[in-house]
Amino acid sequence: MRVRVDGLRLHVEAAGSLEAGRPAVLLLHGFTGSTRTWWLHLGRLAQARGAALAVDLVGHGQTEAPRTPSRYTFSSVVADLLGLLDALELPIVDLVGYSMGGRIAMHVALAAPSRVRALVLESASPGIEDANERARRRAHDEALADLLEREGIEAFVRVSEAQPLFASQARLDPAMREAIRRERLAQRLHGLALALRGMGAGVQAPLWQVLRGLTLPVLVMAGSDDPRYCEIARRLGATLPDARVVIVDDAGHAVHLERPEAFGSAVVAFL
Repeated sequence: MRVRVDGLRLHVEAAGSLEAGRPAVLLLHGFTGSTRTWWLHLGRLAQARGAALAVDLVGHGQTEAPRTPSRYTFSSVVADLLGLLDALELPIVDLVGYSMGGRIAMHVALAAPSRVRALVLESASPGIEDANERARRRAHDEALADLLEREGIEAFVRVSEAQPLFASQARLDPAMREAIRRERLAQRLHGLALALRGMGAGVQAPLWQVLRGLTLPVLVMAGSDDPRYCEIARRLGATLPDARVVIVDDAGHAVHLERPEAFGSAVVAFL
């Protein structure tokens, strides 16, 4: 379905009984993802919680990709998501975010904690604390955005697939790897470039200190083959007042794809 929020038409996929005031799970994909990211989990989460919905974030999937950079900031995306909940008459949700979607989920929970019953963060960072490292990451993301605009989506996807972060996905079934590749290739150049510049890790102000005041229950998940995010997950577990940390064996950055049964069982049990 399509939901218009502040002039932006958002694409939403829903499962279960999405009725005003009933419990629901909202799922946020990562960079270059879409609602298709959650196809293995939408039905199971709907069965567990009554309803589940996934949204294509601005510039991704079938959601519109305006050319206005201000629509791609964390504050703007948070406002759009809260507007989506208002439009669907969902006063409170369980919020699940993967990678970039996890960063956005943190911003939503901090901006409107009364709208989030519980939070699931998969392979998500609260931000880079060191200013020099953050500047290097911002330059890296800017270079990727330039590559997108200069050489096109296929060149960008080749570079993305070669990142060590996604090396463990080589173990996936070939059909699933091809589906992930098609999802990336279907994105729009300017939408991805603007998302990199507006919501990349290099432009995110670190949230570590403010997260100490976030009292809602949080499940923090990472794959054992993704050591950087395992370290972040354990630190988040020590930082958040009410957190459970799950490290999933034989999985990398995309636990929900690499170990879907373990991911789904952990999330359902937590929620």
